[in-house]
Amino acid sequence: MGKAGAVLALKVVMILIFTAWMSLWFLKPTNFWTRRWKAAERSARNTLFGYHGLDFAVYTFPVIALAMVGLVYLNLQSWGQTSRRTRSSTAALSNPVVTSNLIGILSSVEILSVFLFILFLVWTFYSRISQDFTKLAPVESLKLDLWQLKYLRVATRFGLLAEACLALLLLPILRELAVFRIIGIQFEASVRYHIWIGTAMICFATFHGASTLFIWGVSHYIQDEIVKWQRTGRIYLAGEIALVVGLVMWITSLPQIRRNIFEIFYYMHHMYILFLVLFLLHAGDRHFYMIFPGVFLFGVDKLLRILQSRPRTYILTARLYPCKVVELILPKDTGLKYTPTSIIFMKIPSISRFQWHSFSITSSSAVDSHTMSVLVKCDGWWTSSLYDNIQAQLDSDADKLKSIPVAIEGPYGPSSMNFLRYDSLLLVAGGIGITPFLSILQEIAATQGKGNSRYRFPSRIQLIYVVKRSQDIGTLKPVSSLLQNHPSQKWHLKLKVFVTQEKQCGASVGELINEASQVQTLHFGTKGPIYSIHGPGSLYQTAALVAIASIVFFVFLISFNHIFFPSEISRSSLHYSKLIVSSKMNAPKEKGPSWVADILIIASFILSLACTGLVAIILRWRRVKKETPREEKIQQRSSIEAKGAVEEEHEIQFGERPNLEDVFSAFLNETGASDIGVLVSGPESMKEAVASLCRQKSKCFKLGNKKKKACLSFHALTFTL
Repeated sequence: MGKAGAVLALKVVMILIFTAWMSLWFLKPTNFWTRRWKAAERSARNTLFGYHGLDFAVYTFPVIALAMVGLVYLNLQSWGQTSRRTRSSTAALSNPVVTSNLIGILSSVEILSVFLFILFLVWTFYSRISQDFTKLAPVESLKLDLWQLKYLRVATRFGLLAEACLALLLLPILRELAVFRIIGIQFEASVRYHIWIGTAMICFATFHGASTLFIWGVSHYIQDEIVKWQRTGRIYLAGEIALVVGLVMWITSLPQIRRNIFEIFYYMHHMYILFLVLFLLHAGDRHFYMIFPGVFLFGVDKLLRILQSRPRTYILTARLYPCKVVELILPKDTGLKYTPTSIIFMKIPSISRFQWHSFSITSSSAVDSHTMSVLVKCDGWWTSSLYDNIQAQLDSDADKLKSIPVAIEGPYGPSSMNFLRYDSLLLVAGGIGITPFLSILQEIAATQGKGNSRYRFPSRIQLIYVVKRSQDIGTLKPVSSLLQNHPSQKWHLKLKVFVTQEKQCGASVGELINEASQVQTLHFGTKGPIYSIHGPGSLYQTAALVAIASIVFFVFLISFNHIFFPSEISRSSLHYSKLIVSSKMNAPKEKGPSWVADILIIASFILSLACTGLVAIILRWRRVKKETPREEKIQQRSSIEAKGAVEEEHEIQFGERPNLEDVFSAFLNETGASDIGVLVSGPESMKEAVASLCRQKSKCFKLGNKKKKACLSFHALTFTL
């Protein structure tokens, strides 16, 4: 009860923090908030913290606090919690409602969130523009007509909409500090929110910049204004360059470029540093504090990920499948535990010094505590280079094998094994999308074999596997023993394979698996010690590092402002009379160039990252040094090996795609009224088809159903970004 009470208390705290932060955004466009905030800033100027400390505490710190509390909350949750929950109307909100080739699969929660965000943008724009039009004043430096003046104000307010999008832009792509993981959304699934928000931001920013340039052009002031670098206020030149940089980043991130010329996307996307600096110089420090939470967390997250991939490790074993799939066996620390469907990011410097690729882990930490494995489908330049490298070493002299160093980041995955809470599971995989299901099946078998009464297992599992050629079935080799359905096995697994580009060959599923899983194995030697993969640090440690970064940033920020702007403190220390204080407060707020305050924020942030990085390095190496690097080759993983033939009840069909509606109907008839988890991993078209059927077939939330009906819960697994 104590742990449950703490979890509940943390939930309440997170809800309160999030509500307070959202309230700031809704109140910020109002006159009420403007008056109150200006008074608060004037009062803060005469204090130790100054208005910089107030802005950071009110606008930035709530999201940082939410991330820290969320990490503690996730750590307190029971790892692998799988208690069967009663059917709840809230579960329906996560099921697909809209399936579209353009926007993908949307649930009720996502539609509601998008609607509320659009409503917020409309409210912000309306509040600002209505105030502008009621007290419209001509620009002293520009002689504009009334329509030009109004249009310029509209363009300016579109810049605020871009700012609101930028405040959320970096939050979906956090990995170690992923705030979305608190509500059960993993990094690989939240990337699409980053894409949506980024597209909206670029649209608003382009209208903002292009309209401003248009007004300058028609009023014949464009040559004077476009290069203006003001001592105080807006720096127009920085904003224009930031817009160009943002457009370059957005264009090079389009799928046509990202998937075909990854290097261009990767290098151009690192211009985000320049973009953020230019935005700070253009908008000023007060606006930057609104978007700083995402920037701050992303900076700390990036730092921890860089340190996590050190030191490099080596590939222990590589297995080449006939279907041009490579299985890589990697060493891991015995204390590293991960949940099924987790992913890792891998970099092989001998192929590319900069490219990171994500792969779904196919092994289970419950089966093997010393190694982990991934399957790599070799159909691109990077993966084909890996395949050719290994094939070349297989064909060469065995005494001259070269070890392949790799950098690993992760694993990242769900905090609990929620797929075990269902009565039945329907798994639909296409091609290499089978990989996350291999880890799920091995986890279930291993945990059940230990007789752990803490878990309740699905009584029936059906795996639908769609491949182009029969040799692709070889990827099922790690779970071939599970296809035998031993009497001691408390759950029943049925496999249906569909080979779309071959005709009937007369072989059974078991024969095809054995034939297609004839692999070439290469055991690598290493010249030096083998460091195991240790994964991210503990959640408590990560939360502590975020707290250290926040405190150090705050201290440096306040110290720098006292050094470079001492006049703000001298007023309070010398106790001026009320008249003098009043005159000072009515004077212009800026006592120095605005870009100086911007530089102080950048310097404070860099120093906070440096101090946090030093602490993180010490903690990291203390953790790594606890394990003595091993010179000898690590024993191979103890995978679940088959001891008999695969049962003939499993089905295989050639030359056709599965009729998913018939598959769903048959499975529903077999399972009856139960909670069914539907997991799909494969092409987007397959996910959309499965999502549509889940929406049609699920009857547990339809009105008028007095009897208990089957309830289908849809989950799409993504590991290609």
